[in-house]
Amino acid sequence: MTNVYSLDGILVFGLLFVCTCAYFKKVPRLKTWLLSEKKGVWGVFYKAAVIGTRLHAAVAVACVVMAFYVLFIK
Repeated sequence: MTNVYSLDGILVFGLLFVCTCAYFKKVPRLKTWLLSEKKGVWGVFYKAAVIGTRLHAAVAVACVVMAFYVLFIK
């Protein structure tokens, strides 16, 4: 039986979320619309964007490793 919420699925979601928010930070219209709040529920997008821009090398390596895992091992 498979789990509905698996660890690798949560990791893929987290990596995609961080990468998407980092991209949103580079687009001016999306930055003002989505990343203007730094606290509360909307602050999660801002914090993910900051993580994605500050740790861009580690996030990129994690994305490549996770893609290899999903495509070839799983």
